[in-house]
Amino acid sequence: MSDDVSFLRKQARTQRFTLGAPKEFRISPDGGRVLFLRAESGVDRRNSLWNLDLGTGTETKVVDAAQLLPGEEDLPPEERARRERSRETSGGVVGYAVDAAFRLATFSLSGKLYTVDLGSGEITTLVDTAVIDPRPNPAGTHVAYVRDRRLRVLELATGEDRLLVDEPGEHLAWGLAEFIAAEEMGRARGYWWSPEGDRLLVERFDGASVPRWNIADPAHPEAGVHTVAYPAAGSANVDVSLSIIGLDGSRVDVERGDWEYLASVHWSAGGPPLLAVQPRDQRRLEIRSVDVRDGSTFLLHAETDEHWVELIPGSPAWTADGKLVRVGVSEDTYRLFVDNRPVTEAGLQVRSVLHAGDEVLFSASAEDPTQIHVYRTGGDGVQRLSLSDGVHIGAGSAAVTVLSSWSLEHSGPEVTVLADAKPVAKVVSSTVDPGLEPNLTWLTLGERGLRAALLLPTGYRPEQGKLPVLLDPYGGPHAQRVLQSRNAFLNPQWLADQGFAVLVADGRGTPGRGPAWEKEISRELAEVTLADQVDALLAAAAEHPALDLGRVGIRGWSYGGYLSALAVLRRPDVFHAAVAGAPVTDWSLYDTHYTERYLGTPQAEADCYERNSLIAGAGNLRRALLLVHGLADDNVFVAHTLRLSSALLAAGRAHTFLPLAGATHMTPQTETVAENLLRLQVDWLHRELEAHRTTEGKTA
Repeated sequence: MSDDVSFLRKQARTQRFTLGAPKEFRISPDGGRVLFLRAESGVDRRNSLWNLDLGTGTETKVVDAAQLLPGEEDLPPEERARRERSRETSGGVVGYAVDAAFRLATFSLSGKLYTVDLGSGEITTLVDTAVIDPRPNPAGTHVAYVRDRRLRVLELATGEDRLLVDEPGEHLAWGLAEFIAAEEMGRARGYWWSPEGDRLLVERFDGASVPRWNIADPAHPEAGVHTVAYPAAGSANVDVSLSIIGLDGSRVDVERGDWEYLASVHWSAGGPPLLAVQPRDQRRLEIRSVDVRDGSTFLLHAETDEHWVELIPGSPAWTADGKLVRVGVSEDTYRLFVDNRPVTEAGLQVRSVLHAGDEVLFSASAEDPTQIHVYRTGGDGVQRLSLSDGVHIGAGSAAVTVLSSWSLEHSGPEVTVLADAKPVAKVVSSTVDPGLEPNLTWLTLGERGLRAALLLPTGYRPEQGKLPVLLDPYGGPHAQRVLQSRNAFLNPQWLADQGFAVLVADGRGTPGRGPAWEKEISRELAEVTLADQVDALLAAAAEHPALDLGRVGIRGWSYGGYLSALAVLRRPDVFHAAVAGAPVTDWSLYDTHYTERYLGTPQAEADCYERNSLIAGAGNLRRALLLVHGLADDNVFVAHTLRLSSALLAAGRAHTFLPLAGATHMTPQTETVAENLLRLQVDWLHRELEAHRTTEGKTA
C-alpha cells in the first residue's frame, strides 16, 4: 500500500488492520493438517480457504474465493443479519465446517452452497440460492443448511434435498439462532449434528409475540421499510424450544423447563447433548443433559448468583472420556472444573473453553488482566502454552494448538502451530503495517488499581506545553480496551498525534478481574462506570502534568457513546466536550438479555431505569455534545439518539446531531467517509475545547 495513503484510509481499507490475518482454524484428526481462512492480502476483503501441511510446512489454497466469485456478493437477509451480530465485516468464505474424517468441507459464498473434497480439491455447487450455515454430518454423507428460515438436509449420494420440518408460520424459524442468542449470548448456531450423524438437535423459535420495530432509510424514501422483531427490555422474547430430528423422519421434542434463555448447546462423542439454560432474571444457570430417546433432561449442575450468572464461552462440554467440563465461580475466580473438580487455581480467571477432548484447552488471565494466555490441562496440572506477553487466541486442541499472538512488539498476529506444546510451524499473516507506533505509558490508577494507557503525540516533549485531554473509553461490560496488543492503540495514537493526551481506561464491569469486579455495576451502570473514568483521569493527571484538566473531552461508541454523553451531563465540572456515537440513551429501548442482566425489568425497577437514563438528565447539559448515529442500526436503534435530541431541544440545550445514512451499528463506510468522520470529530473537539478555555479565561 502506498505510503501517501493516510492512516485513516489505511485503517478503513484494511478493516482496522485485520485483513490478511489467518483465522477459523481446524485441525485434522491425525494432527497433520490445519485448515484456516485468510484473505489474499491485507487489503483484500475476500477470505479463501487454505491448508497447511504440518509435515512439510507448505500452505496451499483449497478454495479461491476470488475465482469462485469475482464480483460482489449477494447475501440473503438472514446472512447479513448473522454477520452484523458477529461483527463480521470481511467477505468471501467467512465460515466453513468439516466432517469428522476431514474429507469434506462445506461453505456458502454469496448465498450458494459449496462442498470441497479435501483430498482432490474438487469443488461442487449443491444449492445456488439463499443458503445459511451449511454443515456436513460427521459421517460426511449429508449436509444440513438453512434456507428461508427452515432447516433442510441434502443427501450427497442421491442429491435428495428435503425440508426437515414442514411447519408453516411467518414468525417461525428452524435451525437459526435467535437475535438475543447471537447478539448477547455468543451463540451463533441453531442446530447440531449427533456424533453418529443420523439425527440433529434443532432450535425452533417463534417470534410472534416479540414487538416489531421499523427501520427506514430517510435518504431513500422510495425504499421499503425494514421491519425487525426486537425484544426490548421488559417485552416478550422469542419462544425457543428444541427437537431431535432423525434422518428417518422421527421427531422427539426436548422437555422444556422454566428456562427462558438457551445459552449454549454441546453434543459430542463424550456424552449426550448438553444444554446451558437460564431463567429470565439470569440469576441461575443450569447445565442439563438430554435423553435423546424421549427428550427428557437431567440436571447435572446449577450455579446461582444474587446478581447474575455470567456465561463463559465454550462451557459446558464433555471430554472425550465423558467428564463434564464447565466454568464456575469459586473464591471470586472463574475456575475450570472437570468432573466437578477445580483444575485451575484461585486467581487465574478463565475466559473461555476453547476445546475439550482428551484434555482441555482454555484461555485465561492471571494477575495481569491486560494479558490473555492459552493453557491446557494435563497429567501434571495446568500448562501455559503462550509464553510471551500479549493477547493470545487459541484454537485446535490441547494436543495440536494454533496460537494467534498479538503483542505490543508488532502489528498483526504472529501465528504458531504447537504440537504437544512445542512449535512446529508458522502460519503466514498478511496484515498491512499501519506505520504507526504507539507512544504509550501503562498506568495503574487510584485506589481500585484501574488499568489504563496514556498516549501522547509522537515526539512530544514537556516543554511543548500542556495538552488537551481526550478520554477514549468503552468502559462497559464484556469489552476491554486496555490490552497488551499494539493494534488496540493504533486509533488512540492517531488521535494523540492530532494534539491530544489520550487516556484509555477500563473500570469496574470490564472483564478479566473476577466476578466481584464485574458485578459492582449491578443496578448502577451510570454511577460506577462514570466514577471510574473520572478517577482514572484525575489520577493520571496527578502523575502526568502534561494533561490539561481545563480542556477535557471524551468520545466513544455504543456503551462508550453512552458513557461520553453521561460524562458531560453529570460531570460538567470535569468534562467539557463529548462525542457520543450510537449511545443507549434510554435502557428500556435496549434488548432484554443485556439490559435486564444489569438493571432488572423496567416494570419492576422503574427508578433504576430512570437513574441510568440519559434522557432523564437532558436538562442538565451545560457542555458541548456531538451525537452521531447510523440510521440503519438494528442493535442500538437511532430512536435512542433522536429521543435524546428531542429532550435536549425541549430543555433548550444546544447540541449537534450527525446522522449517518445507511449505516448500521458497525458503521461500514467508504474510505473517504471513514476518514472524514473521524477528522470531523477531532476538529469539533479542538474547537469546543479551545472555546471552553477561552470562555473560562475570560470568566476568570
